[in-house]
Amino acid sequence: MSFTKPNLAESLPDADLEVNIDDLDEANDDGDVATASAPIVLQLTPDVCGTRLDKVVSSLVPQYSRSRIQQWIEAGHVTVDGKVCTTTKLTTYGDETVVVLPQPAPDEQAFTPEDMPLSVVYEDAAIIVIDKPAGLVVHPAAGNWSGTLLNGLLFRWPSLVGVPRAGIVHRLDKDTSGLMVVAKTLEAQTDLVRQLQARTVKRQYLALVWGTPQLSGTVDSPMARHPRDRIKMAVSDSLIAKPAITHYQRLGTGLLDRRPVSLMGCRLETGRTHQIRVHMQSLGFSLVGDALYGKQHLMPAFPRQALQASRLGLIHPTTGKSCEWFAPLPQDFADLLAKAGMSVPE
Repeated sequence: MSFTKPNLAESLPDADLEVNIDDLDEANDDGDVATASAPIVLQLTPDVCGTRLDKVVSSLVPQYSRSRIQQWIEAGHVTVDGKVCTTTKLTTYGDETVVVLPQPAPDEQAFTPEDMPLSVVYEDAAIIVIDKPAGLVVHPAAGNWSGTLLNGLLFRWPSLVGVPRAGIVHRLDKDTSGLMVVAKTLEAQTDLVRQLQARTVKRQYLALVWGTPQLSGTVDSPMARHPRDRIKMAVSDSLIAKPAITHYQRLGTGLLDRRPVSLMGCRLETGRTHQIRVHMQSLGFSLVGDALYGKQHLMPAFPRQALQASRLGLIHPTTGKSCEWFAPLPQDFADLLAKAGMSVPE
């Protein structure tokens, strides 16, 4: 087993991160007017006799979608003649009194401040650098309307309510740990977004993969949504695929569950969703713990993808000076390397 510790900033090409700020919004909007309001009382008439309850209510309360009405019925927020009804298929007779208790849409909680521990690596009047733990979703979206980094930012820095997306300019996957920069002002956010678009923001990652890739190389393979599984990204030659370039270098090798593993240093020229995970998998070296792109029989080794955003470099939006931060491996990742007989890089 071996380990080498080159300076990634020198040994890998001058690669940076590309971002599409619009990609931060993944929420689905069904057009409902989703605000809490007073109970809605409906007196049914004979012309609806024989019609399903959900259809009747949605026709009489057109400002809400039928799917939203169905959710309220199933959750017990609709009564018929004073009794809670939880089945959408109830047949009406046309003389009932129906009371609907409108509920806030889940996305209304998206920008609610929430107290949570945040590891702050650096802070000044313009920016915040956060060491994000694995398991924390960065931005609210369908299925994760609360408990996100954005909610925590709004609690700790209430002034961020005046900055789009609470100052967030880029993301890490939920189960990827490491460094992120957040803007505290609109001016700083605008500058950081421009830097991301100009590819002057530099991020370096550490990834533990199954197998032994060559010492160094570059993956230049465009990416798009997987044609059959919309949750996944994939290397693609389709017309809608976007350029994706990852530079990598093998930093060390070891054994995990008697299988070879390698610690890789990765730099990005582009910042596509799941880019490192997809590119390494395309070479045949999936990340340890990656349940989405890895091999299922290897999953017990680690409960998340072994990926850490370890270094972050940018031009300070106020001073114009070059800045760089380093985040040590979280304990679970460090323990994983130790289990593989490898040292933690400094």
